[in-house]
Amino acid sequence: MEDTLHDGTVVGVLLAAGLGTRFAGGNKLLAHPAAEERSQPIVRLSAERLVEAPVDRAVVVLGNEAEQVADALTPVDIETVYNPEYETGQATSVAHGVDWARDQGADAALFALGDMPWVSPATYQAIVDRWRETGAGIVVPEYDGQRGNPVLFGATHFDGLAAVTGDTGGRELMAREPVERVAVDDPGISRDVDHRDDLQA
Repeated sequence: MEDTLHDGTVVGVLLAAGLGTRFAGGNKLLAHPAAEERSQPIVRLSAERLVEAPVDRAVVVLGNEAEQVADALTPVDIETVYNPEYETGQATSVAHGVDWARDQGADAALFALGDMPWVSPATYQAIVDRWRETGAGIVVPEYDGQRGNPVLFGATHFDGLAAVTGDTGGRELMAREPVERVAVDDPGISRDVDHRDDLQA
């Protein structure tokens, strides 16, 4: 694209290792959205959106029921890594994603969540475009004044991401660093699956 300032490598990281303790009756990532034709497991839908995004490569960080989740992802052209510490919180999965991104020589990593399959493809595009235009260290989508997911982190923040602890993911880093917000027309950036009722279309 013309006037691009940053034409480096962008990779995608899908976090899909958590326990999902608030979801009753099984692993939420393996559940299917209700009333949708050709319904697929939540995690597969999320992975498909990520690999269709403008990223050079993509990976899924697995943990809870890793084999079953990996089986659900079989048709998707995406790599996997395993987080043996997944029970300690999302931060360890983020750290594994950062390690993988570094191994790819990535200049930025777009972190998405396995329980958010309704993010619009246009949102992924807008986030990466904004990073390429500005080189901002952190780029997040915003809908109706509210920040959401996925979030792009430049390589300058990889050390900070790898150092976070607990279940906060990158929120701790975003609280103290400048954040570039991209306005999108996409309620999917804040729509996740925590409870079985969230599967309703």
